[in-house]
Amino acid sequence: MDFLRPASWEEALAAKAEHPTAVPIAGGTDVMVEINFDHRRPEYLLDLNRIELLREWEVGEENVRLGASVPYTQIMEHLRAELPGLALASHTVASPQIRNRGGVGGNLGTASPAGDAHPALLAAGAEVEVESVRGSRFIPIDAFYTGVKRNALQPDELIKTVHIKKADGPQQYSKVGTRNAMVIAVCAFGLALHPETRTVRTGIGSAAPTPVRAREAEEFLNAALEEGGFWESGKIITPSIAKQFAELASGACNPIDDVRGTAKYRRHAVGIMARRTLGWTWEQYRGTGRTLEGAA
Repeated sequence: MDFLRPASWEEALAAKAEHPTAVPIAGGTDVMVEINFDHRRPEYLLDLNRIELLREWEVGEENVRLGASVPYTQIMEHLRAELPGLALASHTVASPQIRNRGGVGGNLGTASPAGDAHPALLAAGAEVEVESVRGSRFIPIDAFYTGVKRNALQPDELIKTVHIKKADGPQQYSKVGTRNAMVIAVCAFGLALHPETRTVRTGIGSAAPTPVRAREAEEFLNAALEEGGFWESGKIITPSIAKQFAELASGACNPIDDVRGTAKYRRHAVGIMARRTLGWTWEQYRGTGRTLEGAA
């Protein structure tokens, strides 16, 4: 196994073009586990730790530009207001040591359905900027996951930046695990209110072959909130609406039985998390979370 260590982003792209099978490594919190357990033995490892731009972030007027290697710890400490859902998800990642090393780019590159960042990125409607020597392109998060641990990257492409719209309303994230820390998710759920467009987006992790959105649940809730005048009034969401939303979210799952949990339990837990995160975010919206756009 050869170790490639580019000193710049341009060198990294050139190395990936020359060796398309090279496996990128930055935090290494996923790749090294697979190598240590002999589940993977790539011909080349492409070390990205000298690429400074991957560890940079920028808060713009409307969006946050998040470098692929920005550690979860930095997201928690510096981007809690702009990206509350992702900050909450970052809190649930493994241990402090891993949060200091791992970043969103690693979750996206691995594309495991159990990756902690995925539900928050889906709920926020992120875009992934990827680049090769041929140029760069933006991939909507909805189109990024193509199969079990597969993504939309071409062999010569690297993940550069994740672009995420700054939160215009409350966001929440919930995760079920077999213990409180150092655990792979049994299932996870993210929810974001978008008062500017009067829409709700969701994300489900570890309950289908890929991270998914609960689209039918979103469509139902969007219609119910609009028809009932909830955005304008800020009134409490009725139990019947919350129950139907939870049932539809549960129905969006396509889980398996494994050592962490059964398919039946995962569907049940996603429904519970959907109802709870809806309640938490709506209470925030009714209080300090309401915006002029949402209340207009």
